[in-house]
Amino acid sequence: MLFSKSVPSTQSATSMRKRKNTSPSGGRSKGRRIRDARHTAEFYQSGAAGNTSISATHQNLSKLFDKYRDQPKDQPDRIGIEGAQKYLNDLRVGLEELVHLALCELLQPISVGEFTREKFISGWKSADKAGTNQSYDNIKAQGEYVKTLRKQLQTDRSYLKQVYRYTFNLARPEGQKNVPVDAALDFWKMFFDADKGGIEWNSDWTPWLDWWLEYYEAKYKRPANKDLWNMVGELVNKTAEPGGENMDWWSEDGAWPMAVDEFVAFVKEKRGDVVMDTS
Repeated sequence: MLFSKSVPSTQSATSMRKRKNTSPSGGRSKGRRIRDARHTAEFYQSGAAGNTSISATHQNLSKLFDKYRDQPKDQPDRIGIEGAQKYLNDLRVGLEELVHLALCELLQPISVGEFTREKFISGWKSADKAGTNQSYDNIKAQGEYVKTLRKQLQTDRSYLKQVYRYTFNLARPEGQKNVPVDAALDFWKMFFDADKGGIEWNSDWTPWLDWWLEYYEAKYKRPANKDLWNMVGELVNKTAEPGGENMDWWSEDGAWPMAVDEFVAFVKEKRGDVVMDTS
């Protein structure tokens, strides 16, 4: 038996009948009914009932997540590469477009192309930064949000830096501390090329991005550690400041990594600023 039946004592049975009989209208006194009604009104007036809409958003996001799962039975709480590709296509986001990485920063995938239900839902819930109660629980709303991210990446340097620094961990192969050369080159092309949705790092006088990629691939040839990754982001900002083209920001006594020091000499040689000693 799931529940055992116990026989109450005569005294407790009598007291139960007394309690029951003293409360008309279903066992509640008039005073208690008034208090309950007042509490109910206060509940709705305080906005606590808004939890219903939050729950609806959660459910809608969960259903949307279900639509893109690769293996619903074996991995019910995960979207794999094929599902992620379909999801990005529905959002009209290209794999080599920078806003793809901004979405990753929002949704915190396990790796590129693998989303979990928990992070997918919490990420889209957090998208309403302005507190406007906007629900991004459908493809249309999420597509509109993607448009704002595209604009923000090209106009908000602090946000670009946030996504850039997040990408280091995403770009590292599992179990490795650094980003491989080929991967680093590809990600820099995304971040620092306006055609890919990033910011333009080439100028009329100095093709900074082109020369950085050339230097890194032909001369440096080593995986990027976290310090170098972050300092490349700072390098981009420095070259955009007044005097940046002249590299007034650089000095031999500075704390730049060796790769940046060598790149400065590489740029000077390319521009004819100095003749490098090749002896």
